[in-house]
Amino acid sequence: MPAPTNTFKQRLRAGERLIGCWLSFGEAAPAEIMGSAGFDWLLIDGEHGPNDIRSIRNQLIALEASASAPVVRVPTGMDWVLKQTLDIGAQTILVPLVETAEEAAAIVRACRYPTAGIRGVGAAAARSGRFGGIPDYVPTADDQICVLVQVESLKGVENLDAILEVDGVDGVFIGPADLSADMGLQGNSRHPEAQQVICDALARIAASDTPAGCLALDDETAALYLDHGTQFLAVGIDVHLMINAARAKAAQYKG
Repeated sequence: MPAPTNTFKQRLRAGERLIGCWLSFGEAAPAEIMGSAGFDWLLIDGEHGPNDIRSIRNQLIALEASASAPVVRVPTGMDWVLKQTLDIGAQTILVPLVETAEEAAAIVRACRYPTAGIRGVGAAAARSGRFGGIPDYVPTADDQICVLVQVESLKGVENLDAILEVDGVDGVFIGPADLSADMGLQGNSRHPEAQQVICDALARIAASDTPAGCLALDDETAALYLDHGTQFLAVGIDVHLMINAARAKAAQYKG
């Protein structure tokens, strides 16, 4: 019995456009609710959300019956963080602030078993291998792991072509807020200078036949990023969706 098929990776490779949303509550119940909304993928945010390894695991469990594929953004690309995240059952990983091809290659190696990589072999006691219930997990897992790297600095953009050449990188995500901050624009990703750099990077990724990803929080920006080749696009954040709807409802009756 092999490792479960990673449908997100499968669909990316097939060239499908996948629309997703951020999960920032750090709780299983909101994740389960969002899993019923119809998004292609949902990102469990371990970088900025109030998450630890247990809360990420609980959200993966909550999304198991959902058609929305879970993507886990880890707080850092350190090998022990990736090892734990894979062992709790994550199959698609997004690693923030990747700036060089060497960093990207190290991340890929941390997500693969020896001899192709350095991932520790502990699947027999882990959720990833269904606690020994998937006897062929270790020899088949590498093919089902999807490694996404996040480029969100000027240094990363400068090294983008080299990052795109790294074997095992399944997609490159442009982080608009941090990239615009690194440009001295205080995180204003809608500034014309920021949008030019973001759109150029997305187009370069798409032209390389590597799936390009991004986050847009308004329809105009989403259309712009899609026009520049974005294949997997997040179009909202659960916290924003809730509070914006709540504020609008409060204003409607208290205005």
